[in-house]
Amino acid sequence: MWVRSTMVYRTSFLIMLVVGFVTTFLDFVAIMIMFSHVRALGGFALPEVAFLYGTSSVAFGLADLLLGQFERIGRRVRDGTMDVLLTRPVPVLAQVAADRFALRRLGRILQGALVLGWALWRLELDWTLWRALLTASMVLCGAVIFGCVFVVGGAFQFWAQDATEVQSAFTYGGTTLLQYPPTVFGKELVRGVTYVVPLAFVNWLPALRVLGRDDPLGLPGWVDFAAPAVALLCCALTGLAWRAGLRAYRSTGS
Repeated sequence: MWVRSTMVYRTSFLIMLVVGFVTTFLDFVAIMIMFSHVRALGGFALPEVAFLYGTSSVAFGLADLLLGQFERIGRRVRDGTMDVLLTRPVPVLAQVAADRFALRRLGRILQGALVLGWALWRLELDWTLWRALLTASMVLCGAVIFGCVFVVGGAFQFWAQDATEVQSAFTYGGTTLLQYPPTVFGKELVRGVTYVVPLAFVNWLPALRVLGRDDPLGLPGWVDFAAPAVALLCCALTGLAWRAGLRAYRSTGS
């Protein structure tokens, strides 16, 4: 329904798509400006940073397209419209995901994909089958992990009711963090996004393997291939958190 309503005003949709593309591309412009003054950032060349940027942006863009609507859970909890979703014979998670589905968010995905394609063209790597599969899994598993963060953030709002900014710190803030090499951050932060909120499995750890870089934490080599398992674990924990949030919902209290 939301896609059909969007396509009724195609000119408006195209304008919003272009605006989203340009707005997100400015993030990469900032990176290019930095590289106009330095040759490397944390020991990483521009194509390598573009590789991190592209994988993070595409993974986050897919999650934002499909599950970004979970940011609005707090608003529904406050005004009581969550009750409407609970009365329908459809899973609430699916209803929230489809609510106000914004096809214009494809602009972020397209922009990230173009940067990623440019990075793959510029990287001087021996593209073996395992490197190609690892790169593809980074995007897919990264989208799942970011999606879990969206859903967990939405579940948290059943208790907090107004925690959109906290959620954004881990979603939008997380993708911005992953667009830069882990070597520019302190080891405490890298450990935090590895052991606490596993955002490092979106692209940092597998990307280090693809690029032939050393792991700043000195983790075992098999960890670089653990993103699918981490994504499955995140899905299981997210399911538990979402059910707990729904059970904690008490309507408006009226």
